Amino acid sequence: MKETTLAAYRIQDLEENERPRERLARLGAQSLSNAELIAILLRVGVPGENAVQVGQRLLQHFGGLSGLHRADFEEVCSQHGLGAAKASQIKAAIELGRRLTLESPEERPSIHSPQDAADLLMYEMSALEQEHLRVLLLDTRNRVLHIEEVYHGSLNSSQVRVGELFKAAIRRNAAAIIVAHNHPSGDPSPSPDDIAITRAIVQAGKLLDVDVLDHVVIGRGRFVSLKERGLGFG
Repeated sequence: MKETTLAAYRIQDLEENERPRERLARLGAQSLSNAELIAILLRVGVPGENAVQVGQRLLQHFGGLSGLHRADFEEVCSQHGLGAAKASQIKAAIELGRRLTLESPEERPSIHSPQDAADLLMYEMSALEQEHLRVLLLDTRNRVLHIEEVYHGSLNSSQVRVGELFKAAIRRNAAAIIVAHNHPSGDPSPSPDDIAITRAIVQAGKLLDVDVLDHVVIGRGRFVSLKERGLGFG
């Protein structure tokens, strides 16, 4: 029994055509499961679990990749078989994946609906512990030029200087913007301050000839489009 338990953690004991690294080289990264991709980062498992099984345990514990992203560094470090080095590798890989979406102009995402904007932002913003207000800068084809962070902390209509939201848009000659902020509580229901800020932003956009397409509030796995609800857009 002891020999079987010890052998189980060695990923080398898997059939060669089932090892994550070999499968990635042969079939491409897209063919691997999330647990297998994590296993490549981990390289080795722990007694009783190979690296793939450790990856599966992490995904189950944190509720998938989005939960692993939201977890703070110390919590990831504390998981059996990880530690600071492996936790850093996982966090770095997730962040690289996020940045890749905006790396190449020809691969820049296009925003055609509130869902598109939420999909781009929710993965990161739903994990933030403070309120952050960001502005998506769009070209004439609604492709994302840049995402600018304007504020973070406790936001209300008296704190937000509307002109600050348009500085980057004017500098980059953006045709339109989408404003987004998160509610750390997880409930994306717009507050009276959210509606007041939206109304002021829309009015300023008309004066500056920059279309304000939406204001999206991000919660935990949910979002609200103020444009869809007719709040602040008149």
